[in-house]
Amino acid sequence: MFNKTCKMIKSIILQQLEEKRFLLNQQYIERIEPDEKKKLLKTNLIKVITGPRRAGKSVIALQLLKEKNFAYLNFDDDLLLKQFNEVAVLQGLHQVYPGFEYLLLDEIQNLPGWELWVTKLYRRGVNMVITGSNSRLLSHELASSLTGRYVQMTVFPFGFVEFIRFSGQSTNVNHQAALSEKGRLLTLLDNYLFNGGFPETILNEGIMKNYLSSLFDSILLKDILKRFRIRQTQQLYDLSHYMLSNYTNYFTFNQVKASLGFNSVATVQKFAGYLEEPYLFQHLTRYDTKIKNQQKSAQKVYIIDNGFVKARSFELSPNYGRLLENLVFIELLRRNFQPELTLFYYRTRNDREIDFLVRTGNKTEQLIQVCYSMDQPRTIKREISALIEASGELKCNKLLVITWDREEVIEQNSLKIVVMPAFKWLTSEEQK
Repeated sequence: MFNKTCKMIKSIILQQLEEKRFLLNQQYIERIEPDEKKKLLKTNLIKVITGPRRAGKSVIALQLLKEKNFAYLNFDDDLLLKQFNEVAVLQGLHQVYPGFEYLLLDEIQNLPGWELWVTKLYRRGVNMVITGSNSRLLSHELASSLTGRYVQMTVFPFGFVEFIRFSGQSTNVNHQAALSEKGRLLTLLDNYLFNGGFPETILNEGIMKNYLSSLFDSILLKDILKRFRIRQTQQLYDLSHYMLSNYTNYFTFNQVKASLGFNSVATVQKFAGYLEEPYLFQHLTRYDTKIKNQQKSAQKVYIIDNGFVKARSFELSPNYGRLLENLVFIELLRRNFQPELTLFYYRTRNDREIDFLVRTGNKTEQLIQVCYSMDQPRTIKREISALIEASGELKCNKLLVITWDREEVIEQNSLKIVVMPAFKWLTSEEQK
């Protein structure tokens, strides 16, 4: 019986070897800096790459290891999961990849009890790169089983600079250049604003809607319904579309319960957590010095890529302001700010809203407003008044308004408020 299992597993590994060769022969844009690559390869710690499905985790892992002798296992393979045997797998790997230096384990969260196996391999001196599409599962199991044994990076769909590069355009952005350069960047940004940054859709715009709609369903089915054996399928789909329709808006679990007819708030909370785990949605909490107030406040919801809005939303016409705010939120995640730790929204004592509050340690580092158009005097007054009031309450003088194309510095109440076009903020090195 064991010999039969060994043969089967070796056959699977050989099939995946062909998959590995195919992937290595594709042309990709480099997403890891050479210095970062050297640093990661040098360490014996487990290199963990997390992020949404199809965002490029496997590509980054391959870019990291492409010049090395590495073995490859993809756990998005039902047959491998069904036949999995630790001894047989290791035997097969050594037969197919003799003398391998590194082991790449792709979509590891699909393997039940993966953390125990990975720990065993680590103790035996196997140098590993692992990828996974489930944030909470990975973070919980990494923290409990692999404490101090790993380094982690999170991969999101392409940022704007990567989007430009992947589109075959020049990334040499001159912010002081003529109007033609500004026009080029705004055209590219318009495309990015609506279509998002999933690599597969950039060069194949015609498939974008179908591809992202299928990906959305695949995440719901593979990463949530099957994993957690959820029977209330319709309720999960209803909640996902509620969140998508309300991206950048406030919500409370009680509101959702009433709107969608859930039996309990606890079920809403549980299902909302499930939608966060595969990086589909993210929640932003209100900043308050009192944790209790913070927990009681409404949350804001964001979608991991703007392309999902176009693919699955029922909006009759695009909401430019909400799309821009969502784009800024995802870019802040890309810059390593974390909701509930270093990234919040804020409401002043007079109930004026600040879209994003950025913290470093115990200090409020920056306040950011997102306003697509600042053509109207009342709009300018609203955004500036909110920033000035929040600045006084939080003792923060770094104030920014991100717009579509307006640029100026507004001086008021001894404060300087920088108004910056989104394309400049997204491409300026000093902002990163």
